[in-house]
Amino acid sequence: MRRFRIAAFVSSLLLACGIALVGAGTAQAAATGYVALGDSYSSGVGAGSYISSSGDCDRSTNAYPYLWNAAHSPSSFTFAACSGARTDEVLANQLGGLSSSTGLVSITIGGNDAGFADVMTTCVTSSDSGCIDRVNTAKAYVGSTLPGKLDAVYNAISAKAPNAHVVVIGYPRFYELSTTCVGLSDTKRAAINGAADLLNTAVAQRVAAHGFTFGDVRSTFTGHEICSGSSWLHSLNWLDIGISYHPTATGQSSGYLPVLTNAA
Repeated sequence: MRRFRIAAFVSSLLLACGIALVGAGTAQAAATGYVALGDSYSSGVGAGSYISSSGDCDRSTNAYPYLWNAAHSPSSFTFAACSGARTDEVLANQLGGLSSSTGLVSITIGGNDAGFADVMTTCVTSSDSGCIDRVNTAKAYVGSTLPGKLDAVYNAISAKAPNAHVVVIGYPRFYELSTTCVGLSDTKRAAINGAADLLNTAVAQRVAAHGFTFGDVRSTFTGHEICSGSSWLHSLNWLDIGISYHPTATGQSSGYLPVLTNAA
């Protein structure tokens, strides 16, 4: 009798585990939609071919989310990334497409919170010391305030898309430093690159804490920064200031897309 009870218990336990595993597999199999969130680096500012219905969000058919969708045909695709977005805008305006059926989420966020546009404006129009002061202000924000902002976004994504694999992609360094280049001084370029590295480190730390995947694009953009002679980033463009310091179409397809593909 004792042996029979143990055998029955083991059989019941194995059956329960099997049901649980099947249930988990079914949930993961159903979670096949893709939602692309974030700022201008995800919407595709600078890549051209903007979707007219996206308005000021400037979503591009050359942006890495659009290209990934075209290559992999997920069950659904929500392209919510928007030019100029900060963490608060993601929380307020971009999470509607997330659900339990979302299998993949990608996002770039944090650069605008840290004052990316103002840093570049200051560094273009002021002295080396003025640039460094503004960079240091941005770095202080990244160290003190940004982590909590990122946590709020990541928590919301997890709550709304519990079955999703979340890939948070970082930002490239802007400048090649080992060559002579017309424009910003070496001091300014080094300071801006240093700020980009700090931002990526801060984002990667919060990503790891949430169990997400960090996609580092600095390696794919190496040799293709501004001043490299083969740049995948727009330099300062006075005729279309909004695309300045954003990835070109090649930067999206060769710099960002492979990182998402490998991480997804």
